[in-house]
Amino acid sequence: MKVLRGLIYRQILAAVLYVTLAFLALFFFFDLVDEMRWVSRNSAYGITQALLFVALAIPGHLYELMPIAVLIGTIFVMARFAQSSEFTIMRTSGMGPWLALRTLLVLGAFFVAVTVIVGDYAAPAADNVAQKLRALSKGQLTRGATGAWLKEKQGDHSIAINVRAVKAPGDFVSVRVFEFDGDGRIVRQLNATAAQVDEDNDQWLMQGVQESRLSTEGDNTKLVRSTHESMTWPTKVTAAMVSGALLKPDSMSTIALFQFIRHLDANGQAVQKYEIEFWRKVFYPLSCLVMVVLALPFAYLHFRSGGIATYVFGGVMAGISFFLLNNVFGYIGTLQTWWPWLTAAAPGLLYTALSLSAFGWLVLRR
Repeated sequence: MKVLRGLIYRQILAAVLYVTLAFLALFFFFDLVDEMRWVSRNSAYGITQALLFVALAIPGHLYELMPIAVLIGTIFVMARFAQSSEFTIMRTSGMGPWLALRTLLVLGAFFVAVTVIVGDYAAPAADNVAQKLRALSKGQLTRGATGAWLKEKQGDHSIAINVRAVKAPGDFVSVRVFEFDGDGRIVRQLNATAAQVDEDNDQWLMQGVQESRLSTEGDNTKLVRSTHESMTWPTKVTAAMVSGALLKPDSMSTIALFQFIRHLDANGQAVQKYEIEFWRKVFYPLSCLVMVVLALPFAYLHFRSGGIATYVFGGVMAGISFFLLNNVFGYIGTLQTWWPWLTAAAPGLLYTALSLSAFGWLVLRR
């Protein structure tokens, strides 16, 4: 069995690697074509910067493509084993259905681990570098006309924070802070031209600050304005939180996204979209297990010549449909306010039921 497992693992790893490289090359080409439009418009953004920026998007594409690549590669190997009768020889050598299932699940667990590492470490790190490169070459990164808005509670006061644009991760441009008392009345406003996050000390270092605050003396209330070249402002809002609100939450790691959700929930902000994204990041790597189970019945098909391209094409369509369904359920769940964990898990549950049904009907009964 050790020899048979080694043969299966080598073949599937090679096939998945080949499919992954093919998809990444395709995405790299399309991204580069799209990025070339900036090269001609901005002389500071050359072909070298474009190539580097597109290369930094590869870990994110790899995270998205892993389940599809695992499905296509495993289907190709299993169908080829069936076509050459190699799997029939494995079965006569003692590899029963449950042993074959356990063998593929072990390999699927390896792909799950790779997906988690890429999605939680490689992709966020590459995205941070890409943000710095884009900001240096193209200018500020922003969303809409007003940027990102966040809320925070500090004692009995509530804070509204507006960040117009991101120059680099943790380096913000045009920051406004509104402080309200317990009765909801504004007591202070800060307008800063720039701010840097100091997460070690839970504070922001602001430059070019114009401070406006209400001062009460007896029955008189007056507006006091002052200017500061620099000042520190205590807050627990991190750079990842601002980037998640200003850019895309799927570029955050699972832990950072969880902390961001807790911050939003504690300050009474909507968290539905971010909770769905969080549970998607939890369940998405597990879909690699579903894909290897879905590919196993292809080894029990009986054909001698031809037909393998048809089954591989079916695997491609199944992988694409899973990817589309995973995204569609996220939008529908946000609109219909479904439970976030159920919205994220629904595509995987559907494909799990499909794979187990195919395994039970084709493998165990036939």
